[in-house]
Amino acid sequence: MKKTLPAFYYLAHFNEFLQFFEGTHKHLLSTEAKQFITQFKQTDKSLQALIVRIANRKHPVVALKTLYYEEIGDPAPLIEQLISIGWVSPLSQATPELLAEALPKSELLTLLKHQGATLPKSSIKKAALQRYFCEHVNIGEIHELIDMPFIVRQFDVPLQFLLFLYFGHMKGTLSQFSMRDLGVIKTRSDAVTGEPKFNSEDDAKNAFFYSKNTEFIDMKRKFALTNLDTLPEVTSAYGVNAKNTWLYKVGRSALDAQKEWALNALALSENDKAQELWIREQYKDGNKELVEKRLNEIIESGSSETLLVFAEDFYARKYQKKRTSTLTDMLRKATRCLPIDSRYNTQVEQGVVAYYSRKNIFAIRTENQLWRSLFGLCFWSVLYEQDCANLSNEFERAPPVLKQGTFYKTHSETIDRHLNSFKNNDDLFSFLLKNATKHYGKSNSIFKWRSHLVDRLKPLLQHASLSSILAQLKAMSQDYNALCDGYPDIMVIDNNQLRFEEIKAPGDSLRRNQLITIQKLQKLGFDVQITQVEWVRDPNQLYCVIDIETTGGKAEHHRITEIGIVKMQGNRVIDTWQTLVNPQRHIPSAITRLTGITNAMVADAPLFSDIADALDQYTENTLFVAHNVNFDLGFIKHEFARLHRHYRRPKLCTVQQCRQAFPGLASYSLANLTAHFDISMESHHRALSDAKAAAALLSLILEKETQ
Repeated sequence: MKKTLPAFYYLAHFNEFLQFFEGTHKHLLSTEAKQFITQFKQTDKSLQALIVRIANRKHPVVALKTLYYEEIGDPAPLIEQLISIGWVSPLSQATPELLAEALPKSELLTLLKHQGATLPKSSIKKAALQRYFCEHVNIGEIHELIDMPFIVRQFDVPLQFLLFLYFGHMKGTLSQFSMRDLGVIKTRSDAVTGEPKFNSEDDAKNAFFYSKNTEFIDMKRKFALTNLDTLPEVTSAYGVNAKNTWLYKVGRSALDAQKEWALNALALSENDKAQELWIREQYKDGNKELVEKRLNEIIESGSSETLLVFAEDFYARKYQKKRTSTLTDMLRKATRCLPIDSRYNTQVEQGVVAYYSRKNIFAIRTENQLWRSLFGLCFWSVLYEQDCANLSNEFERAPPVLKQGTFYKTHSETIDRHLNSFKNNDDLFSFLLKNATKHYGKSNSIFKWRSHLVDRLKPLLQHASLSSILAQLKAMSQDYNALCDGYPDIMVIDNNQLRFEEIKAPGDSLRRNQLITIQKLQKLGFDVQITQVEWVRDPNQLYCVIDIETTGGKAEHHRITEIGIVKMQGNRVIDTWQTLVNPQRHIPSAITRLTGITNAMVADAPLFSDIADALDQYTENTLFVAHNVNFDLGFIKHEFARLHRHYRRPKLCTVQQCRQAFPGLASYSLANLTAHFDISMESHHRALSDAKAAAALLSLILEKETQ
């Protein structure tokens, strides 16, 4: 049921937004922003409500017909007032760029056609069409061709500046307040300190300058070259980051047209990508001695992990005549090649885990989640509870010290003391368990809460050395942005020895971020290996052929009443599993006539929550097979989602497989296929009976593949 929002809902949010600038952030306001707030507060409530509705629009060009609301009434007379004070203007004030952003693709093509311009192909992308529109349209004539009345918002500059002060970036919107109240996004109201992101009005204005101009570059708008000797100064971490990002992007964009200026801009940036690009371009220009000197400086200085790995690899290939990259070398030195059933081609990691499981070797998928959850739980107090966490508003999920790369620099004493407090692995595990229990479900940007989160950490803490784990946590605190991702796919414990494996299927490459993280783990004593996969048809592959009965056809509205499973290894049945399920709702009579399952039959049956663990374990490390698999798998995923759990399995559809193996049949329904192949059916539309029939079809498919 759609929620009805009360009158003045958006106005209340806007007033909440403005309150942010009445305390510790007041000194950051520009003169224009102060005037905007003062003038807004001096207007009557209905006019304020209209301003806020206009402010919430994505584009500055707003259709008048979209502004009719209960709290506003007829917006026409209020629009006249806003025009008189200069807060909005008629459509004649709109630039081609503003029109191109606001109008749909079809309208832009229509306007170009009316003006006699040569039309681009209809398949042209919206961004390219916007640029084409701006280059070919006659703006003096265009307004007369638009039938619908529009107005143009004229208070974007102070509004964008206020949003920038609040969120610290250019992507924050007022709609986030509504999404918070509707439960669409989680916030961290418990961790807000209210500390400003910027040090002064000038610092904030200059950071806004860099961020706004970076946005223009990202939108591929034209920009003028700035005198690099007189760039606006910034002092805050947010400002410095904004400046470095702008220097990188403006330098990269200007390389073709103004290379000398572009190289100077890149040289001024402390952004890793800027420094890498500067080195590559200087080397291409023949400045090899200059580049060699800079590479040695990076290697000696202990720069970021990202820049250090690049510098070492570039130096080895260009100055030591090494013929292949470190990425290529690591792939070539893959420790093993495993034969994995090709039906895992979309979930290769699960295929490897299943392979190890059949050999009684412990293996689980870990990737980034393992180390990020370990990091977040270990440093939760510093990141989210102490004053130094410095979340200036509840929408911030990532602590600023992580985004700006200053976590260890700012809190080195606290971090070192904390890590040194753990005397053994049990100490660390107890601390993590305590934090997981205390903070479970709280919003954060570091990791996702999972019911099995601590269970995934336990094997690591049982088999890895404490010194290696703590060293990796310290490295992450020193350079989180470089070491927050790229972690190996799986963790394996074989003969009581722990190792990590990065899984690569045929054609896969090793990415730079993976190389950085793998090399760091190896340097700290972890066994990290590359495992390549060879696609085969595995005769020992495990399958769970599943059929379900439900109260109706839509997983989001209906529930499961019965589950039947046939487990197969290759084309041999090795086990079956069946249960009725209490759907906690009435079974329609039409469904009872179809399946024979009555309300009385399921009254004392287990709830799905009662059998979820058993189902999860029974189907673990198998291929999920069903006749029209998306139906059965979709229902089971929804049931797990209601329990706030994830259920993910590689799948195989016997409908699709039968079409490929036995083309030309009149029908591929389960009933017709069983009749065609003379497969017995004990009771059609009962779960285990249908699962047995689908299992027989799977056996025929597998036999066909071996012929």
